[in-house]
Amino acid sequence: MVFNTRQIYPDELMTNLAAALATVNGDSVDNVMEFFGRCFARFFSNLGYDCTVKATGRYFCDFLQSVDNIHMQMRFTYPKMKSPSMYTTHVDTEGVVLVYRSTRKGFTHYFMGQLFQIAKELYKIDLNIRVLESSNNIPGSRSVMVKFRIDFDNHEYIAKTNRMKTPLGRELAPVSCTFLLRLFPFGVVINKDMRILGVGEKMLQAWGGSSSILNKHITEVFKLRRPKGISFTWGNVMYLHSVMFELELIRSNDNNASSSSDNNASTSSGLDRRGSQGARSILLKGQMRYIDDIKAIIFLCSPLINSLDELLNMGLYLNDLNPHGLSRELVLAGWQHCGRLEMMFERAEQRSTELENSYALLDRWKNKSDELLYSMIPQTVADRLRAGASPLSTCESFESITVLFCELCDFNYSTIEDAMDIVSSMNAVFSCFDSLMDQFNVYKVETVGRVYMAASGAPDRTESHAQNVADVSLQLLKHVQSLKLPSGLDIQIRIGIHSGPAVAGVVGIKVPRYCFFGDTVNTASRMQTTSLPGNVHVSRDTKALLPEDRYRIESRGLVWVKGKGNMETYWLFDKAETNVRLTVEEVTRPEGLLVTDI
Repeated sequence: MVFNTRQIYPDELMTNLAAALATVNGDSVDNVMEFFGRCFARFFSNLGYDCTVKATGRYFCDFLQSVDNIHMQMRFTYPKMKSPSMYTTHVDTEGVVLVYRSTRKGFTHYFMGQLFQIAKELYKIDLNIRVLESSNNIPGSRSVMVKFRIDFDNHEYIAKTNRMKTPLGRELAPVSCTFLLRLFPFGVVINKDMRILGVGEKMLQAWGGSSSILNKHITEVFKLRRPKGISFTWGNVMYLHSVMFELELIRSNDNNASSSSDNNASTSSGLDRRGSQGARSILLKGQMRYIDDIKAIIFLCSPLINSLDELLNMGLYLNDLNPHGLSRELVLAGWQHCGRLEMMFERAEQRSTELENSYALLDRWKNKSDELLYSMIPQTVADRLRAGASPLSTCESFESITVLFCELCDFNYSTIEDAMDIVSSMNAVFSCFDSLMDQFNVYKVETVGRVYMAASGAPDRTESHAQNVADVSLQLLKHVQSLKLPSGLDIQIRIGIHSGPAVAGVVGIKVPRYCFFGDTVNTASRMQTTSLPGNVHVSRDTKALLPEDRYRIESRGLVWVKGKGNMETYWLFDKAETNVRLTVEEVTRPEGLLVTDI
């Protein structure tokens, strides 16, 4: 089984595979899902994503606090990925308490397997993971929340954190919030009740130039865009302090922002992100930092702007952006390169679509070519030729096989219309024969005119080759009797079977065929030409290979066969049949041979 990297598969596929594998191996589904998680961690390391994980920090705890940031960046590469969210609620020298949230059920142990493998391969530590709390089994719930206790050696991370809290040299004066809001003119200060204590100057202008934004609840002014799947509460913000936040500023409906209820109505509709000024809502990206002096959180952020056109649509100017960093330079660079990038992206999408269509078309034509090839050459032999074997290497000798010849008899046609009826009838009969061959492990060799040739025991060796051919020959008789032909003709068949050694191999360059050679083939053909309509004629060698309790075999006596002289042959019947079908005592063959039943 092969999985394509960017193809979307249903969530149930992996859990179903785990359940099937657990049934075969006698293991639990949880252990199999954990194994799958370890395998996935090794898989993405082969693609280079282990460097991304390692770059999050020196310690495993740094990685746990940065997973959401990694998923946020991966959304550009995998836009339809349903990434989970996780954060630590407690950190100590012996490990952490981790909260895991996901919209997919049944992946808890899969996630644990990834943690085990990442910790072992990238950070050289061993983990012990326990589930403290789980909402995985809540009926009707669409999301999953699991609280883990992860035990590992976390002394170095705690020591690093303590060093960062230690003052460097002499005591420095604390930085005021006013100064921070000057550095971040779009910054926001939030108290424990999630109400706005203060905002930067540019944020105030973007809101509408009114101080009514103060003391509003954060959800009245901003919409939480990222991280997804969490509620905008003080506790969640404190837990996710190391994760990048994206907030969308909800524009007021008038310059004075006099009606907060109108703001709520426009927000809940979700249909228009523009205010009465026609300016687009502003997306802000940054981190939430807790300031212990004022017991508040400050959102240190900057607007997300890709081009000058976007800047003007938001009602902003270059000198409104943060005075530090590269915000202004990135906007100017984006203005220069955005058009070219959009063209390249569209071309890449178009080429990707064309490539997918080409692959689908290639698969269809490959399946058709396989069907055509396997109709001329057995699959095992064809696969050997594809692997580079020469046609001569396919030539093999077989100690014992059974060959069947079947002829459609009593065809008379004198006009073109009669000939067309014969062709349509032969097509219906031979198509019926083809459908029966694979059921009995019999290989169709070829059709020559009205004669159908098949064999068992080659190229796939089997000890029950005579029984396979005998079973299929009896089925041929039954199906011909019940077959309704389009021309309304009543067709009968006569069958001859012989067993013995033979040689088989691929012959020809144009339209190659898998052919059989040897006296066994000639004798089987004579068994068919000396048979009678509606009967199966078998040789003494074939009879010796058939189980007596499975069939009813009656001696035909001595029959003179061209090139062989007198041979003792037999009629083959189904065990359940009671009526003998023989009604002809003498039949003159086209080659002038006289056949006498004794």
